[in-house]
Amino acid sequence: MNINITEKDFELTDAIKSYITEKVSKLQKNLGDDFDAVATLKIEGNQQVAEIRVTAAGAMYKAVAASKDLYASIDKDIDILEGQIRKQKTKNDKQNMTESIRVKSENQIQEAEEESEIIKTIFYSIKPLTEEDAKLILESDPKNKFLPFIDADTNRVCVIYKLKDGKNFGLLEPEA
Repeated sequence: MNINITEKDFELTDAIKSYITEKVSKLQKNLGDDFDAVATLKIEGNQQVAEIRVTAAGAMYKAVAASKDLYASIDKDIDILEGQIRKQKTKNDKQNMTESIRVKSENQIQEAEEESEIIKTIFYSIKPLTEEDAKLILESDPKNKFLPFIDADTNRVCVIYKLKDGKNFGLLEPEA
């Protein structure tokens, strides 16, 4: 924790320095020990202005408050900074939670892909049929979407299947 205190238009007392140090050190509970703070104190008319900027982990927080009492201005700044830090911390926690859920679901998908295996085996009796006979058999069976058969003309194993439109068919034939 580094604190730099600058004053403009008046003399800074040790009491104000220690007060700022004490108040800024309260931010350690949310930021940890690794942050820098710059406090600029000035007088504008009858108002005493306190501006505090805090930089921690790449984030910058800034608060400016003015009142007739410098101590009240410092207190307002600290309250504003604590609110900003809490808001950012909550936002980061939500983002991390979302990221962890996304990573977890991606891991589950990868595990499912890695662990895919054959869990069901269906045995078909393959009979020599013509394409037209295979189509008639598949039309008469609403449960099945495909039918393997041996083409009676070529003696090759083929598969006839129903297309998504529900009325047309496709045919798989081996090349060689």
